[in-house]
Amino acid sequence: MSQKSPTAPSRLVIASRESALAMWQAEHIRDRLRALYSQTEVSILGMTTQGDQILDVTLSKIGGKGLFVKELETALEDGRADLAVHSLKDVPMNLPEGFVLAAIGEREDPHDAFVSNKHENLAALPAGSVVGTSSLRRESQLRARFPHLNIEPLRGNVQTRLRKLDEGQYAAIILAAAGLKRLGLGSRIRALITSEDSLPAVGQGALGIECRADRADVIALLQPLHHPDTAACVLAERAMSRALAGSCQVPLGGFAEVRNGKLRMRGFVASPDGKRMARAELTGDISDPGALGNQVADALRAQGAEEILASLNV
Repeated sequence: MSQKSPTAPSRLVIASRESALAMWQAEHIRDRLRALYSQTEVSILGMTTQGDQILDVTLSKIGGKGLFVKELETALEDGRADLAVHSLKDVPMNLPEGFVLAAIGEREDPHDAFVSNKHENLAALPAGSVVGTSSLRRESQLRARFPHLNIEPLRGNVQTRLRKLDEGQYAAIILAAAGLKRLGLGSRIRALITSEDSLPAVGQGALGIECRADRADVIALLQPLHHPDTAACVLAERAMSRALAGSCQVPLGGFAEVRNGKLRMRGFVASPDGKRMARAELTGDISDPGALGNQVADALRAQGAEEILASLNV
């Protein structure tokens, strides 16, 4: 039902990266807000971030995923925008002072996707096949599980990565299933990679909506978009990553699910070559996701995560 909150402004501006996927996400939130608040004009401010401009170096070497967020936060700070929509896996574990994740949307498929024009799945790839991926998390797990494959970096937006595959630069590439599905490219997915073969990134498949902490009006407006179960899962994942100083420079994954009213969470930390890996799985209370995330981090430390992290020099 359309509604006009007493505190709803006459105009809302959403800051977004200008990639096709980011714009789809921003348009999705815009349409949700328009349906909720018909008298509020909702528009999108498209921005090119530093992470979009530097495409010849892997993210882990140029400062990590925060490069996709900083310019949007500047727009929030100076009043050009009221909220910013992010892929939650791109949001650093610690937000700058004065900013909050006001709402976390319902999660899309969290899995990684195997994309290839010639092969059915990872197991079908011949030895020496070149597989493209953008993350140390995927790379370390693939090297551990499929040591006979040649894992190479892959940067660019979704369309650019698919073009590189189609040009024959890679036998296969690994992308987030959520992004492909949101762009209407689900038909390119040859197989979903099980979480046993590739544990998802922290927050993968979920959207985070950020605003200034002093914008109580915006925070209130966003509450109908907040999905509590997804929020519990990703808050547990982010707590684990934060406790382990997780970033793009760390091969780390975490995935929580709501099962029978409880939170079940798995996490791992690995060396980039996949030869050393710590894994943990725990169940906890859905009302305290941060505690579960910290417990998984402690369990990973007991499995040798500290030594692995120390060897990474991050």
